[in-house]
Amino acid sequence: MLANTLKTFVLLLTLTLILVFLGEYFGGTAGGLIALIFAAALNFASWYFSDKIAVASVGAREVSREEAPELHALVEEVAAAAGLPKPRVYIAPIPQPNAFATGRDPKHSAVVFTEGILRLLNRRELKGVIGHELAHIKNRDILIMSVVATIAGAIMFLVDMLRWAAVFGFGGRDRDRGNPLVLLGLLIVLPIVVLLIRLAISRAREYLADYYGAKFVKDPEALASALEKLAYGVQAVPAEVPQHMSHMFIVNPFSGDFLAELLSTHPPIEKRIKRLRELANDPSFYLS
Repeated sequence: MLANTLKTFVLLLTLTLILVFLGEYFGGTAGGLIALIFAAALNFASWYFSDKIAVASVGAREVSREEAPELHALVEEVAAAAGLPKPRVYIAPIPQPNAFATGRDPKHSAVVFTEGILRLLNRRELKGVIGHELAHIKNRDILIMSVVATIAGAIMFLVDMLRWAAVFGFGGRDRDRGNPLVLLGLLIVLPIVVLLIRLAISRAREYLADYYGAKFVKDPEALASALEKLAYGVQAVPAEVPQHMSHMFIVNPFSGDFLAELLSTHPPIEKRIKRLRELANDPSFYLS
Protein backbone atom coordinates (compact mmCIF):
# COMPACT_ATOMS: atom_id res chain seq x y z
CA MET A 1 0.00 0.00 0.00
CA LEU A 2 3.01 2.26 0.48
CA ALA A 3 3.61 1.91 -3.26
CA ASN A 4 0.16 3.36 -4.02
CA THR A 5 0.75 6.27 -1.64
CA LEU A 6 4.12 6.98 -3.26
CA LYS A 7 2.52 6.69 -6.70
CA THR A 8 -0.09 9.31 -5.77
CA PHE A 9 2.67 11.67 -4.55
CA VAL A 10 4.76 11.21 -7.71
CA LEU A 11 1.78 11.79 -9.99
CA LEU A 12 0.75 14.92 -8.08
CA LEU A 13 4.32 16.17 -8.35
CA THR A 14 4.24 15.51 -12.09
CA LEU A 15 1.08 17.56 -12.48
CA THR A 16 2.68 20.38 -10.52
CA LEU A 17 5.81 20.32 -12.69
CA ILE A 18 3.68 20.48 -15.84
CA LEU A 19 1.95 23.55 -14.42
CA VAL A 20 5.32 25.17 -13.61
CA PHE A 21 6.58 24.38 -17.10
CA LEU A 22 3.55 25.99 -18.71
CA GLY A 23 3.88 29.05 -16.49
CA GLU A 24 7.51 29.38 -17.52
CA TYR A 25 6.59 28.80 -21.16
CA PHE A 26 4.34 31.83 -21.06
CA GLY A 27 7.17 34.03 -19.75
CA GLY A 28 7.04 33.43 -16.02
CA THR A 29 4.87 32.05 -13.28
CA ALA A 30 2.23 34.79 -13.42
CA GLY A 31 0.03 32.99 -15.95
CA GLY A 32 0.29 29.71 -14.09
CA LEU A 33 -0.41 31.41 -10.76
CA ILE A 34 -3.54 33.14 -12.10
CA ALA A 35 -4.79 29.87 -13.55
CA LEU A 36 -4.07 28.06 -10.29
CA ILE A 37 -5.94 30.65 -8.19
CA PHE A 38 -8.93 30.57 -10.55
CA ALA A 39 -9.08 26.76 -10.56
CA ALA A 40 -8.57 26.62 -6.79
CA ALA A 41 -11.52 28.98 -6.16
CA LEU A 42 -13.85 26.84 -8.28
CA ASN A 43 -12.69 23.57 -6.78
CA PHE A 44 -12.72 24.89 -3.21
CA ALA A 45 -16.40 25.69 -3.62
CA SER A 46 -17.13 22.23 -5.07
CA TRP A 47 -15.09 20.57 -2.28
CA TYR A 48 -16.67 22.61 0.54
CA PHE A 49 -20.19 21.81 -0.65
CA SER A 50 -19.29 18.35 -1.99
CA ASP A 51 -21.74 16.46 0.22
CA LYS A 52 -24.71 18.66 -0.66
CA ILE A 53 -23.87 18.63 -4.38
CA ALA A 54 -23.35 14.86 -4.57
CA VAL A 55 -26.43 13.97 -2.54
CA ALA A 56 -28.65 16.28 -4.60
CA SER A 57 -27.22 14.91 -7.86
CA VAL A 58 -28.61 11.44 -7.18
CA GLY A 59 -31.81 12.50 -5.42
CA ALA A 60 -30.76 10.84 -2.17
CA ARG A 61 -32.48 11.53 1.14
CA GLU A 62 -31.10 11.22 4.63
CA VAL A 63 -32.60 8.35 6.60
CA SER A 64 -32.95 8.26 10.37
CA ARG A 65 -31.98 5.43 12.69
CA GLU A 66 -35.67 4.65 13.11
CA GLU A 67 -36.10 4.23 9.35
CA ALA A 68 -33.02 2.06 8.81
CA PRO A 69 -31.80 0.71 12.17
CA GLU A 70 -29.64 -2.12 10.78
CA LEU A 71 -27.92 0.13 8.24
CA HIS A 72 -27.19 2.77 10.88
CA ALA A 73 -25.85 0.11 13.24
CA LEU A 74 -23.48 -1.20 10.55
CA VAL A 75 -22.20 2.28 9.66
CA GLU A 76 -21.71 3.08 13.34
CA GLU A 77 -19.83 -0.18 13.94
CA VAL A 78 -17.43 0.33 11.03
CA ALA A 79 -16.94 4.03 11.85
CA ALA A 80 -15.91 3.08 15.40
CA ALA A 81 -13.44 0.52 14.04
CA ALA A 82 -12.01 3.14 11.67
CA GLY A 83 -11.74 5.77 14.41
CA LEU A 84 -14.14 8.10 12.60
CA PRO A 85 -17.23 10.01 13.63
CA LYS A 86 -20.35 8.36 12.26
CA PRO A 87 -21.22 9.86 8.86
CA ARG A 88 -24.75 10.75 7.85
CA VAL A 89 -26.64 7.96 6.07
CA TYR A 90 -28.49 8.52 2.80
CA ILE A 91 -30.46 6.27 0.46
CA ALA A 92 -30.82 7.09 -3.24
CA PRO A 93 -33.88 5.86 -5.17
CA ILE A 94 -31.71 4.14 -7.77
CA PRO A 95 -32.21 0.47 -8.70
CA GLN A 96 -28.60 -0.07 -9.77
CA PRO A 97 -26.56 -1.49 -6.85
CA ASN A 98 -23.86 1.01 -5.84
CA ALA A 99 -22.65 3.31 -3.06
CA PHE A 100 -20.35 6.26 -2.48
CA ALA A 101 -18.99 8.49 0.28
CA THR A 102 -18.76 12.25 0.19
CA GLY A 103 -17.96 15.22 2.41
CA ARG A 104 -15.11 17.67 2.87
CA ASP A 105 -13.76 16.00 6.04
CA PRO A 106 -14.68 13.22 8.50
CA LYS A 107 -16.86 15.60 10.54
CA HIS A 108 -18.85 16.62 7.46
CA SER A 109 -19.23 13.29 5.68
CA ALA A 110 -22.02 11.12 4.35
CA VAL A 111 -22.40 7.66 2.87
CA VAL A 112 -24.97 7.16 0.13
CA PHE A 113 -26.44 3.74 -0.65
CA THR A 114 -28.66 3.01 -3.62
CA GLU A 115 -31.82 1.02 -3.07
CA GLY A 116 -30.32 -1.59 -5.39
CA ILE A 117 -27.28 -2.29 -3.21
CA LEU A 118 -29.43 -2.69 -0.09
CA ARG A 119 -31.48 -5.34 -1.90
CA LEU A 120 -28.50 -7.16 -3.43
CA LEU A 121 -25.92 -7.54 -0.66
CA ASN A 122 -26.10 -9.46 2.58
CA ARG A 123 -25.06 -7.94 5.91
CA ARG A 124 -21.43 -9.11 5.72
CA GLU A 125 -20.95 -7.81 2.17
CA LEU A 126 -22.59 -4.49 2.98
CA LYS A 127 -20.23 -4.11 5.91
CA GLY A 128 -17.30 -4.60 3.53
CA VAL A 129 -18.67 -1.86 1.25
CA ILE A 130 -19.07 0.50 4.22
CA GLY A 131 -15.44 -0.18 5.15
CA HIS A 132 -14.33 0.83 1.65
CA GLU A 133 -16.37 4.05 1.71
CA LEU A 134 -15.17 5.03 5.19
CA ALA A 135 -11.60 4.42 4.03
CA HIS A 136 -12.15 7.12 1.38
CA ILE A 137 -13.24 9.46 4.17
CA LYS A 138 -10.33 8.47 6.45
CA ASN A 139 -7.79 8.89 3.65
CA ARG A 140 -9.16 12.33 2.71
CA ASP A 141 -9.63 11.20 -0.87
CA ILE A 142 -12.17 13.89 -1.63
CA LEU A 143 -9.60 16.54 -0.62
CA ILE A 144 -6.85 14.82 -2.64
CA MET A 145 -9.01 14.61 -5.74
CA SER A 146 -9.98 18.27 -5.28
CA VAL A 147 -6.28 19.19 -5.28
CA VAL A 148 -5.78 17.09 -8.40
CA ALA A 149 -8.75 18.79 -10.06
CA THR A 150 -7.36 22.21 -9.12
CA ILE A 151 -3.93 21.62 -10.66
CA ALA A 152 -5.36 19.83 -13.69
CA GLY A 153 -7.86 22.65 -14.18
CA ALA A 154 -5.09 25.25 -14.10
CA ILE A 155 -3.10 23.25 -16.66
CA MET A 156 -6.07 22.96 -19.00
CA PHE A 157 -6.69 26.70 -18.64
CA LEU A 158 -3.14 27.30 -19.89
CA VAL A 159 -3.61 24.74 -22.65
CA ASP A 160 -6.59 26.80 -23.80
CA MET A 161 -4.30 29.81 -23.85
CA LEU A 162 -1.92 27.78 -26.00
CA ARG A 163 -4.74 27.16 -28.45
CA TRP A 164 -5.28 30.90 -28.77
CA ALA A 165 -1.53 31.32 -29.18
CA ALA A 166 -1.61 28.82 -32.03
CA VAL A 167 -4.49 30.66 -33.70
CA PHE A 168 -2.93 34.11 -33.44
CA GLY A 169 0.67 33.07 -33.94
CA PHE A 170 2.00 33.77 -30.45
CA GLY A 171 4.03 31.43 -28.33
CA GLY A 172 6.41 31.50 -25.44
CA ARG A 173 8.95 34.10 -24.46
CA ASP A 174 10.88 33.87 -27.69
CA ARG A 175 10.28 33.00 -31.30
CA ASP A 176 11.71 29.51 -31.02
CA ARG A 177 9.01 28.61 -28.51
CA GLY A 178 6.44 30.04 -30.84
CA ASN A 179 7.23 27.21 -33.24
CA PRO A 180 3.85 25.91 -34.44
CA LEU A 181 5.07 22.32 -34.23
CA VAL A 182 5.93 22.80 -30.55
CA LEU A 183 2.52 24.33 -29.92
CA LEU A 184 0.77 21.53 -31.78
CA GLY A 185 2.70 18.92 -29.82
CA LEU A 186 1.77 20.52 -26.50
CA LEU A 187 -1.88 20.83 -27.50
CA ILE A 188 -2.05 17.12 -28.35
CA VAL A 189 0.13 15.65 -25.62
CA LEU A 190 -0.71 17.69 -22.50
CA PRO A 191 -4.47 16.94 -22.29
CA ILE A 192 -3.74 13.23 -22.71
CA VAL A 193 -1.02 13.27 -20.04
CA VAL A 194 -3.24 15.17 -17.60
CA LEU A 195 -6.12 12.74 -18.16
CA LEU A 196 -3.90 9.70 -17.66
CA ILE A 197 -2.44 11.13 -14.45
CA ARG A 198 -5.89 11.89 -13.06
CA LEU A 199 -7.04 8.35 -13.86
CA ALA A 200 -3.90 6.85 -12.31
CA ILE A 201 -4.30 8.82 -9.07
CA SER A 202 -7.96 7.89 -8.79
CA ARG A 203 -7.22 4.21 -9.37
CA ALA A 204 -4.46 4.25 -6.74
CA ARG A 205 -6.92 5.73 -4.23
CA GLU A 206 -9.42 2.95 -5.00
CA TYR A 207 -6.82 0.28 -4.22
CA LEU A 208 -6.00 2.05 -0.96
CA ALA A 209 -9.68 2.26 -0.02
CA ASP A 210 -10.08 -1.47 -0.69
CA TYR A 211 -7.08 -2.23 1.53
CA TYR A 212 -7.98 -0.02 4.47
CA GLY A 213 -11.67 -0.83 4.18
CA ALA A 214 -10.82 -4.52 4.54
CA LYS A 215 -8.61 -3.58 7.51
CA PHE A 216 -11.44 -1.81 9.28
CA VAL A 217 -13.78 -4.81 9.08
CA LYS A 218 -10.97 -7.41 9.21
CA ASP A 219 -12.67 -9.29 6.39
CA PRO A 220 -11.22 -8.82 2.86
CA GLU A 221 -13.46 -11.59 1.52
CA ALA A 222 -16.57 -9.60 2.44
CA LEU A 223 -15.59 -6.76 0.10
CA ALA A 224 -14.37 -9.18 -2.58
CA SER A 225 -17.73 -10.96 -2.54
CA ALA A 226 -19.58 -7.63 -2.64
CA LEU A 227 -17.53 -6.47 -5.64
CA GLU A 228 -18.33 -9.69 -7.51
CA LYS A 229 -22.05 -9.12 -7.05
CA LEU A 230 -21.78 -5.43 -7.88
CA ALA A 231 -19.83 -6.16 -11.06
CA TYR A 232 -22.79 -8.14 -12.40
CA GLY A 233 -25.34 -5.80 -10.88
CA VAL A 234 -24.14 -2.63 -12.61
CA GLN A 235 -24.13 -4.42 -15.96
CA ALA A 236 -27.62 -5.82 -15.45
CA VAL A 237 -29.22 -2.56 -14.32
CA PRO A 238 -28.68 0.62 -16.40
CA ALA A 239 -27.03 3.57 -14.67
CA GLU A 240 -29.26 6.41 -13.47
CA VAL A 241 -26.50 8.72 -12.30
CA PRO A 242 -24.71 11.70 -13.84
CA GLN A 243 -21.66 10.71 -15.90
CA HIS A 244 -19.43 13.19 -14.06
CA MET A 245 -20.10 11.38 -10.76
CA SER A 246 -18.98 7.94 -11.93
CA HIS A 247 -15.61 8.22 -10.14
CA MET A 248 -17.32 8.54 -6.74
CA PHE A 249 -19.05 5.16 -6.71
CA ILE A 250 -17.51 1.97 -5.39
CA VAL A 251 -17.83 0.42 -8.87
CA ASN A 252 -18.09 2.22 -12.19
CA PRO A 253 -21.84 2.73 -12.85
CA PHE A 254 -21.19 2.60 -16.59
CA SER A 255 -19.31 -0.70 -16.52
CA GLY A 256 -19.61 -2.60 -19.78
CA ASP A 257 -19.34 0.49 -21.97
CA PHE A 258 -15.99 0.13 -23.79
CA LEU A 259 -15.09 3.81 -23.77
CA ALA A 260 -16.24 4.23 -20.16
CA GLU A 261 -14.10 1.27 -19.13
CA LEU A 262 -11.09 2.59 -21.05
CA LEU A 263 -11.32 5.98 -19.32
CA SER A 264 -12.58 4.60 -16.02
CA THR A 265 -11.32 6.08 -12.76
CA HIS A 266 -11.65 2.60 -11.24
CA PRO A 267 -9.11 -0.22 -11.53
CA PRO A 268 -10.36 -3.39 -13.23
CA ILE A 269 -12.71 -5.00 -10.76
CA GLU A 270 -11.10 -8.41 -11.33
CA LYS A 271 -7.77 -7.04 -10.07
CA ARG A 272 -9.43 -5.53 -7.02
CA ILE A 273 -11.07 -8.85 -6.16
CA LYS A 274 -7.80 -10.73 -6.72
CA ARG A 275 -5.90 -8.37 -4.39
CA LEU A 276 -8.54 -8.67 -1.70
CA ARG A 277 -8.52 -12.47 -1.83
CA GLU A 278 -4.72 -12.45 -1.58
CA LEU A 279 -5.11 -10.35 1.58
CA ALA A 280 -7.72 -12.77 2.91
CA ASN A 281 -5.19 -15.60 2.59
CA ASP A 282 -2.35 -13.63 4.20
CA PRO A 283 -2.25 -14.26 7.99
CA SER A 284 -0.07 -11.21 8.57
CA PHE A 285 -2.86 -8.94 7.28
CA TYR A 286 -4.91 -9.62 10.39
CA LEU A 287 -2.09 -8.94 12.86
CA SER A 288 -1.55 -5.22 12.33
